[in-house]
Amino acid sequence: MRWTAAFLAVMVTAQAVTACQPTENTTDYRAFTAHYAFRIASDPIPPMAREKARFKVVVRDKDTNQPIQGGAGIIYAESRDGLKTWDSFTAGPEVGTYYANLNFLTSGDWAMGLRFRRDSTHALEQADWMQEIQADTSKIP
Repeated sequence: MRWTAAFLAVMVTAQAVTACQPTENTTDYRAFTAHYAFRIASDPIPPMAREKARFKVVVRDKDTNQPIQGGAGIIYAESRDGLKTWDSFTAGPEVGTYYANLNFLTSGDWAMGLRFRRDSTHALEQADWMQEIQADTSKIP
């Protein structure tokens, strides 16, 4: 009987601690280069064809985990049909955060990439991934 009560107390404590932990957005894509760690999110999730998608890119130093402020970069995409879109990063109000807007003309899988550098004395580093773009639903009756 004592064992059951002790087990129950441990379980309740574990659940209380877990419930108080901050939750992290698990829909962000994470990418890494030699010197940078990127956390990439889009709005909307997932991006839609023929609708502006705003990308938020959080950049941190891979070794120190410090945010990289004042960097320069671009985000770009290409469809299987050869359609392309790109935009330069604009620094956001949050430290180490950059924003860019893309407009995907068609749905399907798009090859995505970004290039970033801390400043003009550093080389551009590139990260690539695939992104599914959903069909435009605004025209469906």
